[in-house]
Amino acid sequence: MDEYRPFAAMGWMLILLGVIFVALPYLTRLVPSVERLPWYIVYVYRSDGFYFATSPLLILLSLLSLLWSYLRR
Repeated sequence: MDEYRPFAAMGWMLILLGVIFVALPYLTRLVPSVERLPWYIVYVYRSDGFYFATSPLLILLSLLSLLWSYLRR
């Protein structure tokens, strides 16, 4: 039975992911609009119907993590 444990874990993750995708439209009604969030959490660029959203905070954390990983080696 131990050889099936990874498949069971993956199954539970897929079930959880499905529940999140089903609940996502309902959760978006509870979340404040993107325009009201601070710029360092979410930055949205709009131009001629083109939208690009990013998080400067997550980019900075990712770069610091890569730098930390590189310096540890």
